[in-house]
Amino acid sequence: MDFLKWSFQDGVATITLDRPPANALSSGLLRELSSVLDEIETNDDIRVILIHGEGRFFSAGADIKEFTTIKTGDEFANLSTYGQDLFERMEQFSKPIIAAIHGASLGGGLELAMGCHFRLVADNAKLGLPELQLGLIPGFAGTQRLPRLVGTAKAAEMLFTSDPITGLEAVQYGLANHAYPEGELLENAYKMAKKIAKKSPVSIKAAIKLLNYSKTEKYYEGVKKEAELFGEVFVSNDGKEGISAFIEKREPNFTGK
Repeated sequence: MDFLKWSFQDGVATITLDRPPANALSSGLLRELSSVLDEIETNDDIRVILIHGEGRFFSAGADIKEFTTIKTGDEFANLSTYGQDLFERMEQFSKPIIAAIHGASLGGGLELAMGCHFRLVADNAKLGLPELQLGLIPGFAGTQRLPRLVGTAKAAEMLFTSDPITGLEAVQYGLANHAYPEGELLENAYKMAKKIAKKSPVSIKAAIKLLNYSKTEKYYEGVKKEAELFGEVFVSNDGKEGISAFIEKREPNFTGK
């Protein structure tokens, strides 16, 4: 594994995003996450999964530099669909997946966290979907999961302004379950994971299946449409300008083209 570390103990698997400096979600990292889930799925000794980030961040977003190597809207849409399918698999996974978020969970990083069954945060963590800052849109079902968690109006504010919220605010808005001082986050996350690991895997699996019934069919239509528009926005002039400005560390100049 180049981008992840994982191990398990006492029924709890720990997956650590380890791609310095920002744990950006490259397609390589997403593929590694998928293969780790393959291994965990068939291991009866593992009851619960905890995902967190090595270093200063949970994950500061998608890999913007990788975006510059993608040429067509269709390729962007395919990348979007791959991430969507992986996070959908996580949300329907037969074992609970908990995100323990410190530092920053932005863009694709927050979309990954929203694909987990629930989120625990450091009170000073920053969570947001800043893609519109780059003239882009979220592509891993962020436009569909965020309003389900925080409501449409708050999701609109977060998307339109690109401003992140703190871990404490994330709890207030329903995006996270509990906030802890950063130094106590993992200790509390493991405490909860071990509590869940004592439950019957049969009943947990059934509960996860039933929780997923709370989605509507329109949600899936929205996810599909997101991938299509993700491709269109990326090949627009504004999309290219946003990526160039990010890499060149300057303010973007958007023209509406």
